[in-house]
Amino acid sequence: MLAATNATEEHVHSTFASRYVRAPVPRFKMPEKSIPKDAAYQVIHDELMLDGNPRLNLASFVTTWMEPECDKLMMAAINKNYVDMDEYPVTTELQNRCVNMIANLFHAPVGEEETAVGVGTVGSSEAIMLAGLAFKRRWQHKRKTEGKPTDNPNIVTGANVQVCWEKFARYFEVELKEVKLKEGYYVMDPEQAVELVDENTICVAAILGSTLTGEFEDVKTLNDLLMKKNEETGWGTPIHVDAASGGFIAPFLYPDLEWDFRLPLVKSINVSGHKYGLVYAGVGWVVWRNKEDLPDDLVFHINYLGSDQPTFTLNFSKGSSQIIAQYYQFLRLGFEGYKNIIENCMENMKVLKQGIQNTGRFNILSKDIGVPLVAFSLKDSSKHTVFEIAENLRRFGWILPAYTMPANAQHVAVLRAVIREDFSHGLAKRLVAHIEQVLKEMDGLPSRLQHKKTERETQEEVFRYWKRLVDRKRAGVC
Repeated sequence: MLAATNATEEHVHSTFASRYVRAPVPRFKMPEKSIPKDAAYQVIHDELMLDGNPRLNLASFVTTWMEPECDKLMMAAINKNYVDMDEYPVTTELQNRCVNMIANLFHAPVGEEETAVGVGTVGSSEAIMLAGLAFKRRWQHKRKTEGKPTDNPNIVTGANVQVCWEKFARYFEVELKEVKLKEGYYVMDPEQAVELVDENTICVAAILGSTLTGEFEDVKTLNDLLMKKNEETGWGTPIHVDAASGGFIAPFLYPDLEWDFRLPLVKSINVSGHKYGLVYAGVGWVVWRNKEDLPDDLVFHINYLGSDQPTFTLNFSKGSSQIIAQYYQFLRLGFEGYKNIIENCMENMKVLKQGIQNTGRFNILSKDIGVPLVAFSLKDSSKHTVFEIAENLRRFGWILPAYTMPANAQHVAVLRAVIREDFSHGLAKRLVAHIEQVLKEMDGLPSRLQHKKTERETQEEVFRYWKRLVDRKRAGVC
């Protein structure tokens, strides 16, 4: 009775802060003793209030809103380990249905001679690793059959590729041959790409939706040029399409655009379910044109979870929730629903783009055909920079990335706003108003620039900008 009385008095008479913890909670060492569950919840909940608002995070392509019914399905499956296929056969069936739906969306051939195969992943990064490994292994097999060395594989990409391609090249010892960019042209030039192809090229990677500007690369021209080179050389170099962002956009808005398995050299495609597939972070997909494009010796078979189970992933255990959420979106929305949502994103993008243009202070670098985003740069950076604008917009809760373009366009500094399903006309107009306010305030401030910056100084400013953001987070995080 005494203990119960003390506990009650503590909860009734303590202040908010000391009600739960009378001593500091360790930041980097596990606490010696337990604390009440409501105390643990409150401590973590309060710290997370310092995070940014996901809905205002226009740096990210990742989905930040789903319907409550889907949230319920995800929570109901949160304790299911997807890898236990024998124990959760229905979840496995849902993944297979998703793979087939995506394969059909991408015009994969289905018949006696060709049957597409695919797998769910934790995102496009893992999907790209798996696709790259398949290309490397097929190239090695071919070279060994021909009695040629296999010690110097390479991939041809544009300098605008996402960092996961650089990770693949470094982790799996593949040379990355990049087509450099230039001012006004921020995607891979297909002619230059084909010129870089040699007998050691395991594939050419094209991007459907550049991270930098949202632009689609010309996969059709790349396919035609590469087919001609393959006929001349006999190398048989294939194409992979990184459709992380654009794979759930092009089929609905640009059905006549040829970028997918309609092109004979496209052997695999990855797409992010957690981007315009409209699922929370944690799901991606990779589909191969047919079984022969995924070498058997990369597929493992296990039986210690029950029946024989083939597996081709970089990890093992993973949750089932995102797979189920993806199937929910396909079933719930259908082709019509996805088309309506993406069209709405494009309309909101145009509203934001027009508002930014109306300021008269920016050049628009993004294209109307591509991922719904607005990439823009200052017309005059002699006094202030896009990094200052991005930093000042955070006062209003907006998170817009500021960055410099890759080689050879490093001197171009850009702001980017990604338009997702939950970004409305009203938010677009509010963002424009805040940009105008920031510009007006900056015009009244002295310039931070004392002289024309060198390329190294620009890169250092980028580093300092992101370091400040990280340091602010660390200041209040356990």
